[in-house]
Amino acid sequence: MTAKEGRIHGTDRLKAIVVESNSVKSAMLEQCSLSFEQIASAFITSLGQGNKVLLCGNGGSASDAQHVASELVGRFQRNRRGLPAIALTTDGAMMTSISNDFGYEKVFSRQVEALAEEGDIVVGISTSGESASILQAMKSARMCGAVTVGMTGQSGGKLKDVTDFCLCVPSTNTARIQEAHITIWHALCEIVEETLFSG
Repeated sequence: MTAKEGRIHGTDRLKAIVVESNSVKSAMLEQCSLSFEQIASAFITSLGQGNKVLLCGNGGSASDAQHVASELVGRFQRNRRGLPAIALTTDGAMMTSISNDFGYEKVFSRQVEALAEEGDIVVGISTSGESASILQAMKSARMCGAVTVGMTGQSGGKLKDVTDFCLCVPSTNTARIQEAHITIWHALCEIVEETLFSG
């Protein structure tokens, strides 16, 4: 294969990925609008009352948790006061000590027990909806009186059964689900800012 042929092949693959990603997002828009509205309303209510958001996920979803927390604490598009949000994926000492002493499935639930209060929002991000560490975190959050939000893929897995609100992106492809998730998060951050800081 020549360099030119490689470039053409790469461009074709990129086009196919973009088309597939756009197709998933279009299906998400049709199927997940109600879930999005519910989650956005919960965020606005909780943050508007001075509560906080705790977010957790594994792998790429851990990065999403950190991304969202940074948008809320820092800013998304508006200069405004910081909103209280914590990614439970950032403290290496915390995560390794909990994993070592209690098992990895408790890595987030133990933090939720320590930090979550009634009225807070605890978000679990899992493309499969089956991650044990996320499921445990949601169960602990409910015991604390927090609002539980799941972000997952097509089936929802077990996550949809242990959350108050669950948005299930209609895809089984992890990469496409994650791409849809970040679109959702950006839209949510924009709506939160517009609603809470419109004046």
